[in-house]
Amino acid sequence: MIQIIMSLATVPLPQNINDLRAFAASLQAGYAAITNQNNQLTDQNNGLIEAQKTLQTEVKVYQDELYAKTLHIEKLKMQLAVLRRNRFGRSSEKLDSAIEQMEMLLGDLEEGQGEQASPEPNKIPSSPVTPAQTRQRTQPVRKPLPEHLSRERVEHEAACTCPACGGTRLTKVGTDEREVLEYVPSHFKVIVHARPKMSCRDCEKITQTPMPSLPIPYGIPGPALLAHVLISRFDDHLPYYRQSEIYARENVDLDRSTLAAWVGQITHLFTPLAEAIAKHVRAGETTHIDDTTVPVLDPGKGKTKTGRLWAMVRDERPWGSTSPPAVFYRYSPNRKGEHAEAMVKGCKGYLHADAYSGFTALYEPDPTTGKPNLIEVACWAHGRRKIYDVHEATSSPAALTILESISELFAIEDEIKGQPPEHRLKVRQERSVPKLNALKIFYDATLNQISGKSPLAEAIRYTTSRRAAMMRYTTDGRLEMTNNAAERAERPVAIGRKNWMFAGSDDGGRRAATAYTLIETAKMNGLNPEAYLRAVVARIGDHPINRIDELLPWNIKL
Repeated sequence: MIQIIMSLATVPLPQNINDLRAFAASLQAGYAAITNQNNQLTDQNNGLIEAQKTLQTEVKVYQDELYAKTLHIEKLKMQLAVLRRNRFGRSSEKLDSAIEQMEMLLGDLEEGQGEQASPEPNKIPSSPVTPAQTRQRTQPVRKPLPEHLSRERVEHEAACTCPACGGTRLTKVGTDEREVLEYVPSHFKVIVHARPKMSCRDCEKITQTPMPSLPIPYGIPGPALLAHVLISRFDDHLPYYRQSEIYARENVDLDRSTLAAWVGQITHLFTPLAEAIAKHVRAGETTHIDDTTVPVLDPGKGKTKTGRLWAMVRDERPWGSTSPPAVFYRYSPNRKGEHAEAMVKGCKGYLHADAYSGFTALYEPDPTTGKPNLIEVACWAHGRRKIYDVHEATSSPAALTILESISELFAIEDEIKGQPPEHRLKVRQERSVPKLNALKIFYDATLNQISGKSPLAEAIRYTTSRRAAMMRYTTDGRLEMTNNAAERAERPVAIGRKNWMFAGSDDGGRRAATAYTLIETAKMNGLNPEAYLRAVVARIGDHPINRIDELLPWNIKL
């Protein structure tokens, strides 16, 4: 274009009409050439813009694919960490916290993916998605919505005229249906009990249908509300002040002190039922026991003290028993051995427990019979955890060898879970005992090669010093290799401890123990704990104490 303009500038000015015409013709030709080149440049520029858009789209697709693959890699890393924990038996709160943080991170990343994939508001795509824009979905396959959910049908009116031609002769050829999952917020309602008064014309006596019994006499809460407050407090771990704020959004003013008073009254009614569950647990021939800390306010000192919440479990499902599983909790202001003795009072048989010294007296011979009422069954998960901690800190080859040997023992337990006691005992005698004997030989050889004060030596001695109790599970098919049943029972308490921080007093700890007993036992028996509490609250006020067993989770009819 510049060359054309320069060539025109060298043309001499016209001197006559013919030269003027020729000059005009050359100007027109130059203008046409300039216009043609300008159009070519415009086309080239448009082509470059389109190519740039295509490249940007492809880069975006590649970025999204990289993002999805990074997300998948992080998932696999965390799954690997969990598998390693399962393999080596680590049950560390630090790792659990890391998993929770990773879950939150994954949730945030997946929210980002959803935001990128969603269309802009009020904007319809002008062209179909090209193959280059298609990417593999990372979301899980959608499952059908549960059949038990109620259905609300919305009928959309069909068009009266054809949008294509305007015709009115339309015939129905079918109906497309699409299910959308919706949430209906929980709500309050007021139940008005109307009881007419009747006067007799003969004797002038006034009669009236008696008011149905309420869980809290002269109170306003119904069974469903009380059950919901209990579940929110002890299963969802919501403090009373947060519950009060939630209810205030429905314009219902329920002060935290009111909620606390309700829970105090209703857990008092639950006490006989909790004791019935405790009686069932203590009657088992194989039980599990553990305890965990509970921060408790210490009135008058302006600080907290450390209480204990004990859990005792009867769960015979691993060896095929049909006896209902159950757990009961008991609060104590400290960890003295007398509280452990009170927990297992009346028990006979085998007790799975850790190496807490307060349990030692439980295994002493009974003065009247000369035989112990309880026989200790030690926990291999505790022993394995100590070895794992050493391996994590030192990468000791000997610790790794021990962990692999213990993993083989646990693999055998996975195979025989749920089998009859006779079969479990036979497999353990044939496969587990030889491995345990070989492990004992390796323990002894390792102790001879390392310092007696090393962490590995201490971890090994934890197992060898109580070898009889560690081997006991191989002598009876009803016994377990670990005390994990009790540790699982303490997990809800640990979660709640992080949310509501502490019990208000020792009495608050006892009320919490009662609530946990009913809630966690209901879960173990496959019940919805809120539905179970709702049924119990509705009946327990008038229920005869000598028929309290009818309200146990495995007997009640919801």
